[in-house]
Amino acid sequence: MLEEYVVKQNKRLRCGYTTGSSAAAAAKAAAEMLLGGGEISCTELMTPKGIRLKLDLEQVVRGEDFVSCGVRKDGGDDPDATNGLLICARVEYLEQKNIQGEAPRISIDGGAGVGRVTLPGLEQPVGAAAINRVPRQMIREAVFELCQAYGYTGSLKVTVSVPGGEEAGQRTFNPRLGIAGGISILGTTGIVEPMSESALIQSIKVEMKVQLERGNGYLVVIPGNYGTVFSRNELGVDEERTMKCSNFIGETLDFAAELKAKGILFIGHIGKFIKLSGGIMNTHSRNADSRMELLAASAIRAGAPFPVLSEVLRAATTDEGLRILKEAGCLETAMKHVTERAGFYLRARAGGAFQTEVMIFSNVYGLLGQTAGAADLLERAGGCGRI
Repeated sequence: MLEEYVVKQNKRLRCGYTTGSSAAAAAKAAAEMLLGGGEISCTELMTPKGIRLKLDLEQVVRGEDFVSCGVRKDGGDDPDATNGLLICARVEYLEQKNIQGEAPRISIDGGAGVGRVTLPGLEQPVGAAAINRVPRQMIREAVFELCQAYGYTGSLKVTVSVPGGEEAGQRTFNPRLGIAGGISILGTTGIVEPMSESALIQSIKVEMKVQLERGNGYLVVIPGNYGTVFSRNELGVDEERTMKCSNFIGETLDFAAELKAKGILFIGHIGKFIKLSGGIMNTHSRNADSRMELLAASAIRAGAPFPVLSEVLRAATTDEGLRILKEAGCLETAMKHVTERAGFYLRARAGGAFQTEVMIFSNVYGLLGQTAGAADLLERAGGCGRI
């Protein structure tokens, strides 16, 4: 059990670790037993967040040319559909020969209980196991470390599997995303930081108050990490001049009115902010989706023909929908409508108490649209020097 805690609104909540950390730890342990020949009952793993985990192993199985073992995923006080699942990794020798002096080759795949990507537009290509980039990197680095320690220069295959993963995957958003057959192996920091919804909403108000007191009344608000990266890398926004609102757009606007903000610029990914074009002010998938329906509505306004609309409605992700609109030659016009509608609903919720503007982007296509006063408001907020 990870003894790492966060305090939110006077609540002491225990952190957990991701499916990605579980898979990397299991792979590391299996590689150590395969290459070293010994038996171990636990393993240590350094997460991208800088927190070291010491995790117990379960269901160790040894064969002539492989070792398999599992680590049980623990979400701490923020449980989800994957909490308590056993994340297994089988590490086996491959007959493939490496060129002399070449580094060990480590291939990674998913087995039973790990979903497969069936539609384009996700992080991994169609047909690949739903093991995201950071977990793949963690697995590769952990196994490579053991190869170096034991002087092994050959090839290894790592197969991640999850008993009960197919059933658990049905309780996630995977079926809607075109991921079939199990759960995804996820995590960017390796650590799950719990936070209750009510505590999160109140923390937004607290952070807003701090930002307003140290600034000039104007705020740059982003939902999460995608917005942080885009704002910093593409717009030159100082991260300290921004605040996060998670999915709670409506509550953020309400707090801004209560705290007498002068203006808010929202910068968000199309996957969340397409929902704003339909007046959806809580963008969490459990409250509302309608991403493709709203994207199709914007395409109708842009004059897209029916076959294009039908294809958009079948898309797994908004980025895939954008690709379809781009190929149809109506992306720019459609995004203009999306941005205008998002701006309309933000102004309606603000009720004239302060200025609201929005910028919408895609990780693939960059800045998709912005309301008329967005660049000016960003400058007023003191967060940008590149637009």
